[in-house]
Amino acid sequence: MRVTLITGAASGLGWAMARHWAAAGDALLLADIDADGLARRAAALAEAGVAPARIATVAGDLTQPPLIAQLVDTARTRFGRLDLLVNNAGITHRSPAHRTDPAVMRRVMAVDWQAPLELTLAALPLLRDARGAIVTIGSMAGWMPVPGRAAYGAAKAALTQWFEVLRLELEADGVHLLMVYPSFLDTPIEQHALGADGALAAHARSTVGRIRSAEDTVRAIDRALARGARWLAPDPLARLGALLWRIAPAWYLASVRRRFGGELR
Repeated sequence: MRVTLITGAASGLGWAMARHWAAAGDALLLADIDADGLARRAAALAEAGVAPARIATVAGDLTQPPLIAQLVDTARTRFGRLDLLVNNAGITHRSPAHRTDPAVMRRVMAVDWQAPLELTLAALPLLRDARGAIVTIGSMAGWMPVPGRAAYGAAKAALTQWFEVLRLELEADGVHLLMVYPSFLDTPIEQHALGADGALAAHARSTVGRIRSAEDTVRAIDRALARGARWLAPDPLARLGALLWRIAPAWYLASVRRRFGGELR
């Protein structure tokens, strides 16, 4: 039985992953800052017939080292192993860089970059023992500039670089790494986006291309893991945008200025 640790598991993509892999027979260690939401998700899985012995939850803030230690200790003591680590938890913001409180940018970097790398480092001994896998959720915003998402894009770009170096260093250990680059997903992350002052953003988000469901994305991730893929970017239009940013930057910038003009104002 595979043991899977999912962060940000109480909603959105994390919850879709939990349902999908619970149905596949995994034992789940679910983490989220939303303690009540996490408890409801565990109850929902139990009501769906998942044996309580296959579900463990840890609630708290992943930017706090004691919580990371608790997660790894729970994997070890409750299940005796860890086969799959999914670095999914994240936050975003919708605010122009030059008007955003630096505290907002520090928070985004702490959640989206620092926390997953620290959790990964702490979990590596168990993953090495299991010759397991790591799935890390990046973003196409880390490949190309998206107005109003400077800190989010910076965090996801840093995440990519750090995990790509880790991939090289872990090749001899048999630990597989899949980087996932969604574009716009139908998940609550955007409903909780921070504004320039750290309160919730008041304006609606701008989007480009198709807004994909969490369930579609999880199925794509599962297929990518099964074939041993290193990277997954599910949205063809976003991949085209990343290419245009590199080969026709003036065209790309003019396009995103039009699309995201409301957010810049």
